[in-house]
Amino acid sequence: MTEQPRNPLHGITLEALLTKLVEVYGWEELGVMIDVKCFTNNPSIKSSLTFLRRTPWARQKVEDLYLHTVVAEEKP
Repeated sequence: MTEQPRNPLHGITLEALLTKLVEVYGWEELGVMIDVKCFTNNPSIKSSLTFLRRTPWARQKVEDLYLHTVVAEEKP
C-alpha cells in the first residue's frame, strides 16, 4: 500500500466515517444535508454502506461533509 501523507481520509474506513457523521448530526440532519433515501427512510449503517459503495457521487458528498466537519475541527 502506498503512503498518502496529504490525504486526510487515508486509513479511515467508510464505516468509521459514516458512524462519526451519524454521531455528530444524527440520521435526520444527515438526510437533510445529503438527500438520499438511505439516510431518510429507515436508515442504518449497513444499508447506507451498501448504497455509498455503489454510488460514487453520494460517497463523495459524504466524504466532503466528513472533511468539512471532522478534519476541519482537528486542525489547530
